[in-house]
Amino acid sequence: MDLNTLLAQPFALPSIPKVAAVLLSELKLESPDLKKVTQVISTDPALTARVLQLANSGYFKMSGKVSSASEALALLKLQHVRAMAQDAASTSSIKTVPGIQLHPFWDYSLNVARLSRSLAGVVRQNQGAAFTCGLIHAVGELAIHLVLPEKAALLDENYPPLSLKRARAERKLLGFCYAQVGAGLARKWHFPQAMVDALEHQYAPFDNNVYEPLAGVIHLATWRARAKEARMSSRQLAVSFPGTVGVALGLDIDMVLQQDPIDWSAQSPGRALLV
Repeated sequence: MDLNTLLAQPFALPSIPKVAAVLLSELKLESPDLKKVTQVISTDPALTARVLQLANSGYFKMSGKVSSASEALALLKLQHVRAMAQDAASTSSIKTVPGIQLHPFWDYSLNVARLSRSLAGVVRQNQGAAFTCGLIHAVGELAIHLVLPEKAALLDENYPPLSLKRARAERKLLGFCYAQVGAGLARKWHFPQAMVDALEHQYAPFDNNVYEPLAGVIHLATWRARAKEARMSSRQLAVSFPGTVGVALGLDIDMVLQQDPIDWSAQSPGRALLV
């Protein structure tokens, strides 16, 4: 199956059950707290993707301009958000993804989002777009596991979904990787072009004919988060650090590691709803 065929397949990205429930509860109030609604949605990759997809649709005439959940929710009506939340809540409790442990995956995605936002602030890139890209950067991995479970299982045997070598292994077996799938979805959903480029080239930022700094930010944030998942030693961190990308952004390994404010010992989906 080629990339375009995969992107044409019907599948739904799973939401975090606790987040969907909290969101629906807040939206049932007579006067929902819009700040809390934004914060809750911003912890969930699927919900964030949904609100951006809707906000960038032709209906609002903002195609390719909305890059964060807060911007999206400034456009959407509450009935749109309620309908989305109800749909997410109805499917989140039964949705599984073969080969993916969803709770660690959701934690990891939020950690990459936070790191991306922090790094973007250092190099003066759009922090909202960086957070969104970090949060949804691996939704292509979910799509691969949902649409191609047998091939994904073959990859999982030697290269777990969060392995630093995962993208290379996917390219070798499939001809594409999760980054290209995520970018294809973002393009299909009419996300801003800079975000599409960042998602597509996050694995290899210099493959792009026009270097997109946001791709470098996501690349470094992903390296840090996956290295942490792999419990790399200080020596392993130094050896694996993507120095070329760091130089392009003016960041060395110490500067990247300093942007890691996460308590990695106490992560659980939906626990930290305020981001």
